[in-house]
Amino acid sequence: MSELILHHYPSSPFSEKVRLMLGYKKLAWKSVVIPAIAPKPDLNALTGGYRRTPVLQIGADIYCDTALIADVLEHRQPLPTLYPEPSKGLARILAQWADHTLFWTAMAYNFQPRGFEQMFGKTREVADAFRNDRKAMSGGMMRLRPDDAAAAYKSYARRLSDMLDDWPFLMGETPCIADFAACHPLWFTRVRTPVLDDILSATPAVLEWLDRMQAIGHGDMQESSAAEAIAVAAACAPAPLHEDRFQDDHGIALGSRVTVAAESFGLETTEGELIAATRMHFTLRRIDARAGEVNVHFPRIGYVLRAVTPA
Repeated sequence: MSELILHHYPSSPFSEKVRLMLGYKKLAWKSVVIPAIAPKPDLNALTGGYRRTPVLQIGADIYCDTALIADVLEHRQPLPTLYPEPSKGLARILAQWADHTLFWTAMAYNFQPRGFEQMFGKTREVADAFRNDRKAMSGGMMRLRPDDAAAAYKSYARRLSDMLDDWPFLMGETPCIADFAACHPLWFTRVRTPVLDDILSATPAVLEWLDRMQAIGHGDMQESSAAEAIAVAAACAPAPLHEDRFQDDHGIALGSRVTVAAESFGLETTEGELIAATRMHFTLRRIDARAGEVNVHFPRIGYVLRAVTPA
């Protein structure tokens, strides 16, 4: 079975979500640290354009978006589960809220001037590069103002605190996907912009829950390099696909040339041959000069599939 390779960087909140899931499942993995901003030529060799962080690689299969990565890890190591019965549907919905509404609220609060200065200090060149990179990735999406974000962030923290009245985790005695999704935006506030973390002081139950989540750790990590990861992909064939691999909601046949892109943040497209469109995800086959033949996988939710129009 091919090893797990996570392409990430230390301060990435969504990477922290995956690192904790790897720790929860006690999985061994290899760490490839990627740049926080473009260009990312080594990552692009694998993804074909997608550059959000993190990306999970298993041989010549490349998995984009943490919602899909969570499902891959669950398949790889079913226990302890991220989706405990009987509330796995509710857990997924709560996780989606946390990955979007809670995340962007926290980021709007964290990136106010005091937080931004703590992240980058007086190095204006680095700060401007980061700001311009994220502006390009945003594609004009609406953002909360910091004062509006602060009010919402406080309310969300209180609601999370209410969920912790009767048990140690959001939905029971053990963590589920909702805990990992809700944890990482608050982790960012505590770790990257602690000058602003007093916003969480009114909810001590949330701080205690964060401590329990961080105590999970990151599993068995070994450092690797982008060159090594690309060599792994080049030396492997993508894993065989399941036979039930086509649910047609777009009128686009398998074998078509297509693009996939996120519907909001990170609009860079990946182009390839559509070889699977299941109930849960899309798979594109790509050929790269360095990585060889790779299959790039995206979740359906949050992503847009389009046919490539011949020139």
